[in-house]
Amino acid sequence: MSVNYHAINDFRAGNEALMDELLTDNVAALAAAGAISLQRVAQDGMRVRADAGAASFRRQASLDEHLSQARELVRAIKTQAEKDPGLAKRQTQAARLRAAQQREQRIQAALEQLPEVAAAKKRNGSKAEARASTTDADARVMKMGDGGFRPAFNVQFATTCEDQVIIGMDVINAGSDMAQLAPMVSQVEQRLGRSPDEWLVDGGFPAHEQIDAVAGKTEVYAPVPEPRAKKDEQGNDVEQDKHQPKPDDTEAVAQWRARMASEEAKEIYKQRAATAECVNAQARNRGLLRMPVRGLNKARSVVGLFVLAHNLMRTALLAPQLVGWSTGPSAMTAQAA
Repeated sequence: MSVNYHAINDFRAGNEALMDELLTDNVAALAAAGAISLQRVAQDGMRVRADAGAASFRRQASLDEHLSQARELVRAIKTQAEKDPGLAKRQTQAARLRAAQQREQRIQAALEQLPEVAAAKKRNGSKAEARASTTDADARVMKMGDGGFRPAFNVQFATTCEDQVIIGMDVINAGSDMAQLAPMVSQVEQRLGRSPDEWLVDGGFPAHEQIDAVAGKTEVYAPVPEPRAKKDEQGNDVEQDKHQPKPDDTEAVAQWRARMASEEAKEIYKQRAATAECVNAQARNRGLLRMPVRGLNKARSVVGLFVLAHNLMRTALLAPQLVGWSTGPSAMTAQAA
């Protein structure tokens, strides 16, 4: 039996906080039962296609024009409805009015997003004029896994390496992962009352200010970027050791550089891909390819549902007693089947 569309849409729209609370309860129960290890966590971002048309992005002047047209259409429909109050016509006009008002609201939301988009472009050094979508104002054009650029959201997961349980999640509309390390560490700390001992991320995360922000909370394992080429007075390349501290490095950044030079750190870091990429692949295999909703709040609810389903399956395997399953031979045979 299919779920009523309006019922599930209302649930997505109004239960973002509930999803967050349920995730906290889930991971706290697993931690209390000793079913998950907080020694090591991997974080990664996954771009998920937004429900916005690639051609729906407009600049300021175009949005102003479209807003004026939308308002005029709303006024025209209201005037027409007043002149012809017949029941059949009234129902049709009401549907047209709702559609026109929704379009007006989406365009207004796109205009409100323009300053934020412009600020992000300025931070990234882009001189391109800011544009926002009239379909989903929260969506942003991002570089996808295949190298193409499409409207998308950036879904962030923090997953325990040993157990592959998701203990932190977020949906953002920034295409870069550079500023997402510290917020996720803080989120996990709030959920569980402590931070994992080690935090594994790829090269898109470890901005120096992010490493400083989590210093004393967790040890960051991330690849150290290659230094810029330097030449001596004779024009010869100067050999540089990227793991040696630089003059302007803080203590936390210097420790990170030195840490990643060891063979032990390189072995630990191999667990990042085995954890984060696996969870991302599972998400895509389970249908998290394109958002069925619009807006960050609803998108977080959709991702929250996925995370809870993912963790429920992991809970059934790691701590079946928490979902009311027995651990006897016959029960284990039924679970395996």
